[in-house]
Amino acid sequence: MTNQSTDVAIVGGGMVGGALALGLAQQGFAVTVIEKSEPAAFDATAQPDVRISAISAASVALLRGLGVWESIQAMRCHPYRQLETWEWENAHVLFDARELKLPLLGYMVENSVLQRALWDALQAHPQVTLRTGDALSALRAEGDRQQLTFADGETLTAKLVVGADGANSWVRQAAGIGIHAWQYQQSCMLITAQCASEAGDSTWQHFTPAGPRAFLPLYDNWASLVWYDTPARIRQLQTLTMAQLEQEIGRHFPTRLGAVKPVAAASFPLARRHALQYVRSGLALVGDAAHTIHPLAGQGVNLGYRDVEALLDVLSSARTHGEAWSSFGVLKRYQMRRMADNFIMQSGMDLFYAGFSNSLGPVRLLRNLGLMAAARAGVLKRQALKYALGL
Repeated sequence: MTNQSTDVAIVGGGMVGGALALGLAQQGFAVTVIEKSEPAAFDATAQPDVRISAISAASVALLRGLGVWESIQAMRCHPYRQLETWEWENAHVLFDARELKLPLLGYMVENSVLQRALWDALQAHPQVTLRTGDALSALRAEGDRQQLTFADGETLTAKLVVGADGANSWVRQAAGIGIHAWQYQQSCMLITAQCASEAGDSTWQHFTPAGPRAFLPLYDNWASLVWYDTPARIRQLQTLTMAQLEQEIGRHFPTRLGAVKPVAAASFPLARRHALQYVRSGLALVGDAAHTIHPLAGQGVNLGYRDVEALLDVLSSARTHGEAWSSFGVLKRYQMRRMADNFIMQSGMDLFYAGFSNSLGPVRLLRNLGLMAAARAGVLKRQALKYALGL
């Protein structure tokens, strides 16, 4: 049986775990990343990944600082400059980058592109060890260190283990950290579609009592459509052919969408989860392992990148000052910085979900009056946009 050691073991090498691993390696930490499999190579001739993330300006700054943004741009991404939302035609709210004197609000990026760019950078970094295809079987404390045991009996000892392994985090469960969680009475379908003309640089969301319909522009004439509805309705949509789905899109999306041709679709249930703790001595959770959020505003991965920035700052500062950087006292600073912010964003999305998920006349009137007021809110509207962008 082989026993290896590292400073930080990160379980999960996706968009959030990969960014954290690269940031720690660049600050001199020895990092081991444990991931099920290496992401697929980028293929410029392939249609877009059905999984898309709206990357905010603050997240772009993080990725640029890590030195991977240029690689992402060399593959594929698409800027968006406007965000519009409405239910009634006379109750539109438009967020424009020019209101904040910014060139753009962010970028639409395929998840596979983000993962590949980060993985390439990790492969090239001498402080990083990548392990794929190795299943974990146990996690336990060994004095002031954590020991991970693999299914083949091999062990890895680390000063800090980070769970970046998604909503059903093995690390969180192995550490015995509970969660507050509930299932929304709503599911989501992502649809990759070809538009009749270029997709443009505006993203929009039309609220309906059954759930929003959203449009995310991609490169050339490609777009991603997001269909929120009851779980039963989404299951029914899953059974349709692409030609049948095209007809349903024409019936249920706003006419401004125009003619589109769906080519791929995927669906998933929506759930809110929030870990009761983000940290233990020698252990931390980031991204979806710590919190999941209703995707109405596309904030999931951006909150994960805020976690990354905070944990990088806490760990590097503690090590610079000679502190025991993997101790509970130090890691709790990260928890204090991130838990309240994530809770506020989750709660805000829950309010939107509750307010826009019923067809009662008085509620519809109130929410549309609220949208009209928001459109005229001036400074408050700009502040809300800056908060969402992480600025």
